[in-house]
Amino acid sequence: MIARVRAGEPEAYAELVRAHTGIAIRAARALGAGADAEDVVQQAFIKAYCSLGRFRDGAAFKPWLLSIVANETRNTVRTAVRQRTLAGREAAFAEAEPLIPESADPAVAALEIERRAALLAALEQLSEEHRLVVTYRYLLEMDEPETAQALGWPRGTVKSRLNRALRKLGRLLPGFEPGEHQEPREGGDEHE
Repeated sequence: MIARVRAGEPEAYAELVRAHTGIAIRAARALGAGADAEDVVQQAFIKAYCSLGRFRDGAAFKPWLLSIVANETRNTVRTAVRQRTLAGREAAFAEAEPLIPESADPAVAALEIERRAALLAALEQLSEEHRLVVTYRYLLEMDEPETAQALGWPRGTVKSRLNRALRKLGRLLPGFEPGEHQEPREGGDEHE
């Protein structure tokens, strides 16, 4: 697909945009862009298009694009006059993808909303690196190689930071279980 774009086929890039817009908006919202997520994603697609000459042949497009989205989100959040509140982030994240079906029992739905708010509050207490690795691995459901590529980190760094972040979340949220995607390592690598 990238070769087609480089060969001057604008429709090929339009296909990439259509295929990756949803995950890019989810990433921007999850990383704090809130209401600016669509603008951030539009800017990221423009920057990605302008940078296609530096795109490595054979590399995956999605992690590369999401690293651009993350940088654009950081820039937008840093330059924004207003600070995003936890409630605003929760609302933006809830908009990104409904996690609770409308048919759910109201008591179960309320508990799930409470758990999600607690998780987001705990994520806010993590360092930026730990928050990023948890967001990519679990909120955006990227696998380890994709996470490493998107963040520009070695896979060992992804593993060690994810391990540390999950331990910190475990201390902040008793009973926290990140899901089946976790790959726990006994005595994890302490070197980043």
